[in-house]
This record gives sequence, C-alpha cells and structure tokens, in this order.
Amino acid sequence: MKKSLGLFLLIVCFNTLSSLAQSNRWQQSVSYKMEVDMDVNSNQYKGTQVIAYTNNSPDTLHRVFFHLYYNAFQPNSMMDVRSRAIADPDRRVGERISKLSAEEIGYMHVLKLTMNGLPVEYEEVETILEGNLPQPILPQTTVLFETSFEGQVPLQVRRAGRDSEEGVRYSMSQWYPKISNYDEQGWHANPYIGREFYGIWGDFDVSINIDKNYTLGGTGYLQNNNEIGHGYEDEGVKVPVPHGEKLTWHFHAPRVHDFMWAADPNYTHDRIEMDNGITIHHLYIKNSRTASNWEKLKSYTPAALSFMSENFGEYPYKQFSVIQGGDGGMEYPMSTLITGHRTLGSLVGVMVHELVHSWYHGVLGNNESLYPWMDEGFTSYASSLVMANILSDEPSDDPHRGAFASYQRLVESGLEEPLATHADHFHTNVAYGAAAYSKGALFLVQLGYIIGEENLSKAMLRYYNDWKFRHPNPNDVIRVMEKVSGLELDWFKEYWVYTTKTIDYAVKSVNGDGDKTTITLERKGLMPMPLDVVVTYQDGSKAMLYFPLAIQRGEKPMEEGKPERILSERWPWVETEKTVTLDTPISQVKSIEIDPSGRLADINRDNNKKEF
Repeated sequence: MKKSLGLFLLIVCFNTLSSLAQSNRWQQSVSYKMEVDMDVNSNQYKGTQVIAYTNNSPDTLHRVFFHLYYNAFQPNSMMDVRSRAIADPDRRVGERISKLSAEEIGYMHVLKLTMNGLPVEYEEVETILEGNLPQPILPQTTVLFETSFEGQVPLQVRRAGRDSEEGVRYSMSQWYPKISNYDEQGWHANPYIGREFYGIWGDFDVSINIDKNYTLGGTGYLQNNNEIGHGYEDEGVKVPVPHGEKLTWHFHAPRVHDFMWAADPNYTHDRIEMDNGITIHHLYIKNSRTASNWEKLKSYTPAALSFMSENFGEYPYKQFSVIQGGDGGMEYPMSTLITGHRTLGSLVGVMVHELVHSWYHGVLGNNESLYPWMDEGFTSYASSLVMANILSDEPSDDPHRGAFASYQRLVESGLEEPLATHADHFHTNVAYGAAAYSKGALFLVQLGYIIGEENLSKAMLRYYNDWKFRHPNPNDVIRVMEKVSGLELDWFKEYWVYTTKTIDYAVKSVNGDGDKTTITLERKGLMPMPLDVVVTYQDGSKAMLYFPLAIQRGEKPMEEGKPERILSERWPWVETEKTVTLDTPISQVKSIEIDPSGRLADINRDNNKKEF
C-alpha cells in the first residue's frame, strides 16, 4: 500500500506541474483513490479514501472543508427546511425529506481523517465537514488526506438515491466526502440545499465492491472489463465466473471534478463505437416504457456529441454514458443520469441538455453556485442549436424562442432577481430557473446581436479552447467576446448580469416632408442596446439603419442575409431618443421595424414597428 501511495503521489505531482504550465491562473489540484463496499440489502456502504491535495495558491491554508451531501436527506436539514419554506418548492422535494424514516434517510459520516498521517480535528456541520489542520499547507506543496467513511443511500428524492419511481436501484451522485474548492475568492464550502456544485479537477481511481448481479456505469473508464462482463468485456473474450457474492468494479477517471456511478441488476447495456474512437454507453431498464425510444436514442447521442465537438470545442474524453436514474436529468463528468419514461422528443431533449453540460459544467467548470447562468444558460443556448440540427430536417430560424418566452414571463412576474445572485439565495425557484437557464441563454443571444453571429461562433470556440479546465468567470467570457469582435462590452455584462433593467425600444414617430422621411426612435427601457432598424419599401426591397452604442466603441460587421446597411450612426446611452432623416419620400416606405430578426430581448415588441 505504501509503495502504491508513493507512485500515486509522484503521478499527482507530475500532473499538477503539467496543468500549471498550461495556465497562468492558479487552481488547486486533487486526486482521489477510493475503495467502497456496498451492501445492497441495507443500502449502506463503507469506504476508504486517499486524497493527494496540492495547494497551488499563494496562500497558506490552516483549515479544510469537505462536502457531505447525503446529510441533506434528513428531516430538518437545510434542504428540507428550505424546501418547505420557499414559496414554490420543487415538486420532486416538497415535504418528502421531512417524512423520511430512519431506513430512508441519507447520511455520510467521516470516521477518521488524517493529513500526512497526523489526525485532523474536525466537526460535521450537516453537509459540511470543518477541519482544523494539524499543520498548515504551504503554497506549492502537496499533502495526503486519508479518510474512512460510511454512508446510507437515501430514498430517491433529489438527484441521488435509491429505488426511484422508475425502479432504478442506485443513482450514486454526491456520494463520497468531496473536498471543497479553494480559489482566489477563498473556500467555497456551500451547504447543500439542492442547487449547484463546484469542484476541483483531478484523477479518480475508484473501486466499488457490490453484488455480482448488478451492472454499473457512470464516470470513468472501467479497468477490469474482462473480470466484470455485463456488456463491458471485449468481443470474443470469455468472462470468468465470479467467485463469492460480489464483484469489484475498478474505474479510472482522468481530469474530472466529480465521480458518479449508477447500479441496477436489470440494466440493459448498449454500446456504440463512434468513428472518432469515442464510446457511447446507454444503460436502462428495458420494458414497454423504454424499449422503443431508448433504441432510437442510440442514433441521437452520437449525433449530438459530434455537433458539439464541431461547433463548440472538441470533447476531451473517450466515452460518454447515458444512464437511466435520478429524478429528471443531471450532468456528471463523462456521464448523465436521466429519467427514462419519456416520449422520444423529451428523451432526446434531456439527453442533449445533459450532454452539453459536459462542455460548460464538465470542462469549463465555472463556479456554478456563484455563476449558475454560465453553466445552465450556456448549456441551454447550445442545446437549442443542437436540437434544431439533429431532431429536425429543417433547422429552426428561432431556436431560442423558449428562452425569450421564459424571460418575458419572469419580467412580467415581478420576481426577477439579478443574474449575479448566488444560486442558493434566489428567493423563488421560478426566479432561479428562468434567470439561470433562460436569461443565461439570452446572454449569448444578445451578444450575437451585438457583435454578429459569426463573431459569436468564433468566440464560443475560443472561450472553450482558452478556458477549458480553468474555472472561468463572467469577465473572462466578456474578454473573449471583446478580443474576437474588437468591441467594448463591459457595459453589457454590467447591465445584463448585475441589474434587472430591461430592454424596450420603440418607433416613436415617422413623418414625411416632401422627398424626405424623418424617423424618431425612443429608448423606453432602462437598458441601452445597439439597434438594427429595417426599412421596407413599397417595392419589397429593404435597407438597414444601424445604431451602435457609442460606449461599444465600434460596429459589428455586416451580417450575411441581412439588408444592406445604408446608415450607421452612434447613439450615446444618455439620450433616450434618436432622430434620423432619410432621402426617401414616405410614400415609398412600407414599414419601419426595430430588429425584425427577433434577437433583441425587447420586452414589448408591440411598439417596434410602424406600417404605412
């Protein structure tokens, strides 16, 4: 064991130095070696853990924090209290946690914790373990944490658990003591109330000992295929009959920030080998509710992965697993848990959304708790484009209409809170969902309108390639957009992310005077934006009037498929009106319309057009 730990530590140090060489922004590094024994009769498990933790920060650390997520699934936990107190509880939770029996609750307890062999003084504060270190962790040093722990899998309530409504035995997410992230803003030991996550990239070596009748899947590459079988063995290789009642599944997952696994004795395991060498796994319980649609899903998953790799950056792993489980859809590195009793459209939709998270949750890995919209919103944006291209013969000309409608409802509800609100602290679930998913998606739609769609596509690829495995923040996104477009965009970030000010422009008046036409535009909302205004003439021809904001310090390029730009005039944001005169008699004008492309998130489009 000591020799293997020495080699383990050497590999960790090499990987850490390699990652640091690729990035000028420090981030912590971690590697896990875990062994777990599962009792499928009691739904309890015991485990050991060796964690090599490298402090790449300039700070000396005196404390350490671990997430103990399963402790949330107990009556009177913060998740339970929050769910019962919030005005619009998640229907999957509601009062369910408060009614769990002793056999149905979840728990996770650390039985021993040492650092470099010295005992760590610690206290469990519900879902967070607070540890006082026996020695400080100095900058640029690596220490070994060793733990033993025990847990009980809760009845399926939220994401993780056992015995779901669809009959899946185990959805093992957030199941182990997970070290909290420390970054330039300090520790992020957020209690678990059912929202988002933030983790440290590292290598996971996980061995799971479980009843031999169970099939497993999830994060990581199976290392002992030929001992396991269950659809993982290489073709033509005879699988030995296991001795005893259990099998040990050994997985390795490189450069991921979490590890999920699922298990059921009735899983069907289908495997697809893509031309690029990536293996797609589908694990589901085959019955009348799943057989047809999960068979059809096998053609959509590779298509979605290929589209994302081509348009948003190369997928960095060699497999992806779609697994029936959980309580809806939830993303994990190299895998997802989704419920399986769905129509084909719903099944494809949830698979696509969770797969796309592999880019924004899995590889870019921003602090989801602090910036949930950078993950959920960007994922929603890209998912809409994927769905428009793989589920329809004719791609939609308005793939983001759902996001617009959701944002409009949010504004009209009066419940909107700034996107900058921490995920756990939104006052309502509806405000959180519409902000993170819909307004987050519109962040990119608006940028496409401001800098041009071609620039946005280039910027999204550059964002992924520049910031993968580096925990970007909102300013990092904007800086990429600025570098690609040459425009100044901090004003947009400040309005869209840190305020709830809305966009509303109107065609105030159009008047004729001989052979000239005078147009007056009005900014009625509090958020300024550049404007595309299209003049349609009586003969059907069109022309574009472009009004860039003065503070954007430039113009977007002419966009393919848009009318010829005949006027470009800067609009200072302090001015609420803009008047221009065309050398055209009003008798030749059929209509004047603000943003006929429909990309501008204008909350009242009724005043955007005047017809004659």
